[in-house]
Amino acid sequence: MEFVGHGALGWDHPPAWARYFAVVGINHGLAFRLMPVVGVFDIAMAVAILIYPMRGVVLYMTAWGLLTALLRPLSGEPIWEAVERAGNFGALFALFLLCKGGSASSWLRFVPFDHLEGNRRTAVSWVLRLTTVALLLGHGALGLIVQKPLLGMHYGAIGIHAPWFEQLVGGFEIVLAVAVLVRPGAELLGFVLIWKLATEALSPIAGSPVWVFIEHGGSYAAPLALAYLSERTRHAAPRPAEPAPA
Repeated sequence: MEFVGHGALGWDHPPAWARYFAVVGINHGLAFRLMPVVGVFDIAMAVAILIYPMRGVVLYMTAWGLLTALLRPLSGEPIWEAVERAGNFGALFALFLLCKGGSASSWLRFVPFDHLEGNRRTAVSWVLRLTTVALLLGHGALGLIVQKPLLGMHYGAIGIHAPWFEQLVGGFEIVLAVAVLVRPGAELLGFVLIWKLATEALSPIAGSPVWVFIEHGGSYAAPLALAYLSERTRHAAPRPAEPAPA
């Protein structure tokens, strides 16, 4: 979802991308010619991971998601823009941790662990938890602290034009982030998933391309995967022994 959405956006030559190309010294003219090229390559990566996933490709996609997120504050945008896009690299890093490694050939294939347990389960769980915390915290800060105009347009698309509403939602999302960090139960994570789907759906409702909603697939995958892992862990936990009959 992330790479299909990002790739399709590249075909639309989004003007904001020119600033991100400029961070690495690419001028506007060349940037607009390169945008479709980047888009095609992103879509190719999305197709590759469906048809023949490879551990090395997953790591590349993780690094690319992190780089594109960091280009936003590097181009002058608030740091929260990168934090809010934690799903773009955090979910992919969790997927990378699910692959068996240890040999040169392991980079050219995708062999998942038969049983996720011990330190590996803990690492994947924490990556998903921190990813979910970051994407909620970043989005919340953009509303409460930055008061990003685009978020106001999203709420305005459903008839809410009060400036304080954006801050209220931002504060609520920060509280959600703290709750996930402290106690990420399946019920809470299910709510977070529904919340993210609903709030990200405001983007196409407000007039943005539907690819923006699709690009944020990692923001839906992280809480969903963490909820699944939490439930598996809870059901796998040993139950206390029943007292012997008198």
